[in-house]
Amino acid sequence: MTTSQKTMTTQEVANRLVELCRAGKVLDAQEELFAENVTSNEPEHSPNKSATGKAAVLAKGKGFASMIEERHDGFFGDPIVCGNYFSITCMLDATMKGMGRMKLEEVCVFGVKDGKVVSENFFY
Repeated sequence: MTTSQKTMTTQEVANRLVELCRAGKVLDAQEELFAENVTSNEPEHSPNKSATGKAAVLAKGKGFASMIEERHDGFFGDPIVCGNYFSITCMLDATMKGMGRMKLEEVCVFGVKDGKVVSENFFY
């Protein structure tokens, strides 16, 4: 970072993440906003596995995206920011390869440090 660049605030990171996700650029959001040491945590009952490190988290995201056969509907809610954390609600109505159509609803909580997402936690 040059001296002319300022570190994004948690609110700015949250707004940018939601902006990119709403534009269908979830993987771009991860590439742009995630720290190298980011952790992605799934619930124990999830078929998706938790991941550590930007490369592993990006691979996890690409793997999930590849499972979507057809997207029918979805949304990303407005972020709620508190200190170094923000949360968003989201929903995906999609036909998943080999699993049929399903509606996935979750609350996502992100931790931010030095203008980058350092953790994401999914609750569903």
